[in-house]
Amino acid sequence: MVAVPRERRPAVTTLWALAERLTRLLRDAREPLIGQIKLAWWRDMMVVLADDPAALPKGEPLLADLQASWAGQGGLDAIVDGAEAMLLAENAAARRDAGAGFGAALFRLSGGDGGERWGLFWAAGLQEGAEEAKALFADVRAWPRPSRAVFEGNRALLMLDRWAAAIAGRDGERHWRREGGLLFRIGLIGR
Repeated sequence: MVAVPRERRPAVTTLWALAERLTRLLRDAREPLIGQIKLAWWRDMMVVLADDPAALPKGEPLLADLQASWAGQGGLDAIVDGAEAMLLAENAAARRDAGAGFGAALFRLSGGDGGERWGLFWAAGLQEGAEEAKALFADVRAWPRPSRAVFEGNRALLMLDRWAAAIAGRDGERHWRREGGLLFRIGLIGR
């Protein structure tokens, strides 16, 4: 969040907290139907947030944070739709499309473009099988690298895109020092 402009940090932080909550919901869903019911509730809450924020139920801290940053704004239901597409994906093509769609929607709401590669990386992290994850890592590597101009004025999203590609380049194997160096370099000089 340090790379996000100060005035956008509360909204972006809350947006990514929503993405994390939806991701956790997908990981914990043992039955797709139960997952769909929970996602439908979140979708309904995003519609209420856009149309009548004062009508949001009390007691859910994330909803209160969303109300403070996103009241009256539409579009948040797009990431709920992306999460549901991932939940219901039955084959590699559907998982690829759902992941790319989720990432694109999240990056767009974060103020930028080019989130498809990150979305594929996100989808790989949700897979239970190693082969499915490796296929999505291969999709990350095959996806055209967005130019830096796509991320103009949004270095945080550039950092996320390049970080995801670096990890996918090693099929998910982590190299913390290299990754830290990559993020430091991009954060400092933008490439």
